[in-house]
Amino acid sequence: MSDDSTESAVRAAGVVVLRNRDSAPEVLVVHRPHRSDWSLPKGKVDPGEHLIETAVRECIEETGLTVTLGAPLARQSYIALDRPKIVDYWIGNIRSDNGFSPDQEIDEIRWIPVSYSSDLLTYAHDHALVLEALALPPTSPLMILRHAKAVKRSEYEGTVDALRPLTGKGRRQAQALTAVLSAYGIAAVHTSTATRCAETVRLFAEATDNELNLESSLSEEGHEAHSKKAAKVVARIVQSPDPAVICSHRPVLPTIMSTVAKTLGMSADDSRLEPKLSPGAFIVIHRAFVDGEIQAVAIERHSAPLGDSEDHDLLT
Repeated sequence: MSDDSTESAVRAAGVVVLRNRDSAPEVLVVHRPHRSDWSLPKGKVDPGEHLIETAVRECIEETGLTVTLGAPLARQSYIALDRPKIVDYWIGNIRSDNGFSPDQEIDEIRWIPVSYSSDLLTYAHDHALVLEALALPPTSPLMILRHAKAVKRSEYEGTVDALRPLTGKGRRQAQALTAVLSAYGIAAVHTSTATRCAETVRLFAEATDNELNLESSLSEEGHEAHSKKAAKVVARIVQSPDPAVICSHRPVLPTIMSTVAKTLGMSADDSRLEPKLSPGAFIVIHRAFVDGEIQAVAIERHSAPLGDSEDHDLLT
């Protein structure tokens, strides 16, 4: 939950990028000439930008590396220039290297052995983040997404509720979600057949040449008629290692969350899987597949892009 101190704080996001994890692990660090310090890629959230998008954008701008986000890391809170600052971090997995270009913000980047990071990094909390990232196993994200804002039932002039469309704000949320889904490297797109769900993820699917998997059992009508079938579909998606998104409706979310909990061996009452989500909001479950078993390494909840407030909780 947000409070006055959180709302007044400068918000920023960044990544910890590692390579050669299994042999001689190295971490990517950046030098800021105006601060004369060595730190991790990070930067302030732009107006209207989601924290997740910030983390990826800042890494590209500062280092030339495009990353996909892995598990979230410990949130950093401190005072900078007499103002509270909150920085959220994720593990950054390298997708491509566009080449580094020095500028006034970042004039040098280095890959250094993790064992040397405590000596070079200016701030002890950055070194702690590096060690935290190194200790976590590789993960694959599963996003549970409630569809973006739709036309109200009471204002819909059509006769088939499944065809009820997104509002203008909902379409803008769908556009903003394209960057969020891309940040996690989503490769499998599963959605209710209802228009408001399919349209929430269609822009992303088209932009990334991903197939739109229409799941009738995840619609309100399909779930009401065959809730056990919906649970089977969700369990299959959870058990697949593909980075995936499931877009569905408020009445279906309890079944989705209870199935996720059962499949991952978690308690059905686990507060981290609370199914109440506002339109466009989502939960990301970072799954590790180790020795034939699946476990939830971290779970994060996010408000909708372009929502009335921005609140980001890391629940590990």
